[in-house]
Amino acid sequence: MIATAGSVDRIAAALLANGLVLRGGFNFTPGDAPPTGSSGAPAAAVLLVGQAGAAHWPHFLRWRESQPEQIANPLDTWSREVIGAVAQDFGARAISPSDKPYLPFQQWAMRAEGLKPSPLGILMHPHYGLWHAYRGALLFDDELPVQAAEPGAHLCDSCVEKPCLKSCPVDAYSAQGFAYQSCLAHVRGAGGSPCRSGGCLDRNACPYGTEYRYPPEVQAYHMASFARATN
Repeated sequence: MIATAGSVDRIAAALLANGLVLRGGFNFTPGDAPPTGSSGAPAAAVLLVGQAGAAHWPHFLRWRESQPEQIANPLDTWSREVIGAVAQDFGARAISPSDKPYLPFQQWAMRAEGLKPSPLGILMHPHYGLWHAYRGALLFDDELPVQAAEPGAHLCDSCVEKPCLKSCPVDAYSAQGFAYQSCLAHVRGAGGSPCRSGGCLDRNACPYGTEYRYPPEVQAYHMASFARATN
C-alpha cells in the first residue's frame, strides 16, 4: 500500500480516536540502515506515535477494565494493540520503544519533530514541554509525503533558573547525568511519598507546557512502575 497525504491524515485520525498522536515522521536515507518494514525489506519511512498530555489515559483505563488483573506492562501492551491495529489497517509494521534490540527512538523523534533533550533527558517540546512521550512507530515499505522537521528554538536555552535541576531532594539529575540508583532508592524509601503520589519533582518544576501536565494519578502510575524496576 502506497501511503498518500490522505492516508497519513487517516492514520492520524485513527490514532487520535484512541487518544494517541501522530508525532511526525520522515523518509529514511541510504545511510540510515533502517529496520525492516512489513515486507521484510528495509523500511522506506517511519511515522512516530505518541501521546501529548494525558489524552490517552481514559482510553487506556477503559481497555484495562477488560484485561486480567495480573498483566505485565499494561500500558505498553495497550499501546502495542492500538498501534498494531493501525499498522494492520494501513500496511505498516508496528514497533515499540521496548522492542529488543532497541531502536533509536529518541534520535528518530528528534529528527521527526526537530526537538532537543532537556536537562532531564526528556525531549523538550515547544508546546507540550516535558509532558509527552513516544509509544511506538509505524514502518512503511514505501516513502511517505512527510519530512523531518527543522530544529526550532530550544526552550531550555532561554531558561536561566533551571528549576528542573533544583527540586529533587537527592539531586538525581545533574551535569553528570541521571543518578538512577539514588532516585530509585529515594522513591522507594520513606521520604519518597511526594514523588510516589505526584511524580518527579524536577519534571513538575519545569515551567513549560504546564497545561499538558499529567494528572497526579497518571504520574503516580508511572512512578509506581519505576519503583518496581529491578535494575
